[in-house]
Amino acid sequence: MAADDHEFGGQHTEIKLAIVEQYLKRYSAALHTWCDHVWYIDAFAGTGKRTVRVKAREGDLLEEPVPEQVEQRRGSAQIAIDIKPPFDRLIFMDMRHKHVAALLSLKAANTHLDISVLKGDANELIQKEIAWDGWKRTRAVMFLDPYGMAVEWATLEKIAATKAIDVWYLFPLAGLYRQAARDMSKIDANKEAAITRMLGTDDWKTELYSKAKLPPTTDLLGYLDSDDTLQRNADVGALEQYVKRRLKSIFAEVLDPYPLPVVEKPQRFSLFCAISNPSAKAINLARSFGSDILKSTGPASRHRSGR
Repeated sequence: MAADDHEFGGQHTEIKLAIVEQYLKRYSAALHTWCDHVWYIDAFAGTGKRTVRVKAREGDLLEEPVPEQVEQRRGSAQIAIDIKPPFDRLIFMDMRHKHVAALLSLKAANTHLDISVLKGDANELIQKEIAWDGWKRTRAVMFLDPYGMAVEWATLEKIAATKAIDVWYLFPLAGLYRQAARDMSKIDANKEAAITRMLGTDDWKTELYSKAKLPPTTDLLGYLDSDDTLQRNADVGALEQYVKRRLKSIFAEVLDPYPLPVVEKPQRFSLFCAISNPSAKAINLARSFGSDILKSTGPASRHRSGR
């Protein structure tokens, strides 16, 4: 593979990018009719393309066998570049050297577009730079597809405060339920801090956990008293809904998340759309776009763990 190849993802990657692409098309077409400036921001942009390995397929009576194939497909940055009408500005962020180099090459190949490539930690860049008077005349879509649990709550607060940005956030649900162990005693200080940094509060310890009586144990002298222990009472579906409530505490509206992957269990991600503009026009537009897209994408929009 080439040095700038970015190999990742599976079926859930195809679906999330398809959803975001459909939203970008509708968003750009609609907002360019009345807004002075329409932007796209990709906080974890990668290289703009991705390398996909297509597994070999055995032949049968009707079809010849197919060997393994390696394909180059568009990543989120290239998808945004291809949107018509084009965004007035595209901002790509990444902290990895080879990703930034690939994004700069992408910029050089599209000189007809206003593209900015920023190298650094997305949380630091957003928290430092996103407060701006120009949001009164500008609207944007931001894609947050982080590496692990990288998005800090303080970053989301800054985005929501612009009142101008729609956010598609691929929330790492698997990261949350792995860090938030069933037994709270197994959550060390580092994991606790990571969860609080991602959710913006330590109330999760009381909202997601409750005391559970363990069976009494015995020793040589007989039964010992059972101890109360804090156990997570939220399953995957309840964790997802807790995240949605947290997002709604700072954003004007949050659409029902799309669970990914579609078939494979357990659910590992929740694709949220959060709207920061509190105007009824903006909320209704986002609801219309998002709901239609999520419903048309497939049966996953009807799946919710535990509901």
